[in-house]
Amino acid sequence: MKPVPLSSACDEQVFGGKAIQLGAAIRAGLPVPEGFALGTEFVNAVASGESAARSDLQRACAAIRGHVAVRSSAIGEDSAGASFAGQHATVLNVICPEAVPDAVLAVWESAHTDSARGYRARMGADMDIRMGVVIQRLVAADAAGVLFTCNPVTGQAELVIEAAWGLGEAVVQGLVIPDSYRMDRAGSLLESRPGYKDIMIQRVQAGGTRKETVAAHLVEQTCLDAEKLMALHDLAARCDAVFGMGPHDIEWAFERGVLYLLQLRPVTKLPVI
Repeated sequence: MKPVPLSSACDEQVFGGKAIQLGAAIRAGLPVPEGFALGTEFVNAVASGESAARSDLQRACAAIRGHVAVRSSAIGEDSAGASFAGQHATVLNVICPEAVPDAVLAVWESAHTDSARGYRARMGADMDIRMGVVIQRLVAADAAGVLFTCNPVTGQAELVIEAAWGLGEAVVQGLVIPDSYRMDRAGSLLESRPGYKDIMIQRVQAGGTRKETVAAHLVEQTCLDAEKLMALHDLAARCDAVFGMGPHDIEWAFERGVLYLLQLRPVTKLPVI
């Protein structure tokens, strides 16, 4: 099977949960960056160095303008029972098309590490590893982060948003203390706490990313104004309408004021209250 447009990814047993969620989001009109999905057999062919598969992959990449993000979409990943967060690689700012096959190989290899296998065993997941891959236009984020449609600490029915400057990896990897916001379901701001965002992850023109020092006056300045917070509230409501009330764990980014949905998964663990 050759690469397919992300909007056409429908079979979770072929493309994995992440691709399926993003495909459904695109079909519902949610603001997902353009891209395509690779099925598990195709990823295996690329990882094993099959020249035909690598050529097909490069041809598909040529249709995307600019650099791309290469993300894992393993079977069973981003499920209600196991998120695999931090276990599988994401390769950002990949030069398309020439560097993409090696990025796909890196994602495939990440599923076969001792850490990833140990996580599978602890979660009772299938030890037969089948890795799909999502490839999308990289959003050149001015600010990015995560949004939970319930409070992941208390379980309260409210929105919890964490944000930092630049690409969202600074938040996901815990490299900074992000800004933190709480909103009720009606969109009223309940709490806003500035973080300490002394570094940010930025693109490198030649490919890849690097850590950069944040200007002193921005370190404790909040990333999101009222307009951006309301845009995130509206995105959460639209995700609820498409995927049910969740709760959802959403990765997002603003690029020149435009909001994009990057990933969406169930919140896998809630407190008992």
